Amino acid sequence: MTPIHENQSVLHSGAPLETANAVMILLHGRGDSSQGIMGLSQEFEQSDFAFIAPQAANNTWYPFRFIEPTSRNEPYLTSAIQTVSNILELTQKHVSLERTFLVGFSQGACLALEVAARHGGKFGGVIAFSGGLIGDTLEAEKYKNMAQTPIFLGCSDVDSHIPKTRVEESAALLEQLGASVTMRLYPNFGHTINADELEQARALIKTSLG
Repeated sequence: MTPIHENQSVLHSGAPLETANAVMILLHGRGDSSQGIMGLSQEFEQSDFAFIAPQAANNTWYPFRFIEPTSRNEPYLTSAIQTVSNILELTQKHVSLERTFLVGFSQGACLALEVAARHGGKFGGVIAFSGGLIGDTLEAEKYKNMAQTPIFLGCSDVDSHIPKTRVEESAALLEQLGASVTMRLYPNFGHTINADELEQARALIKTSLG
């Protein structure tokens, strides 16, 4: 299969992987870019982190809504998951999974959750701003134990892109998989990241790293 996302550029800022205390992989949303999501790294003020942001082909990880049958989003979805998995394989040569954070917004948040749940094990944390697990139905059997990975799910309760019910379903399944989940639904909020979500994310990172 011809690579779709795997041959796209990958941005790196912050500490070199060889000396980083932790890694944060940042996943952009539909229509955004690796450069755009990399700006989020400034909110965390972690000079000892290696920040890595892959670019999706045509600025889109998969073409249809994340609640469509996964077959409709192929082969783009598999390529997106493989792209992030390749980065994880590289970063774990230098930094442990327990010091690795997956962070995404919207389409990138969905991808972050999907990659973490399929990968399994204990990540430093997963931070999903406006996202949920991918597919028309959620199937626990395709995921692995998450070994108390701390996860933050933040979303508007009226987000036109991310149904409230899918956020709730994702939180429940992730807990079933052994993750430690914090979910916050914000009344009548837009499809964006708010100050409380950033505070929740910073708190998760601080607690995770001790």
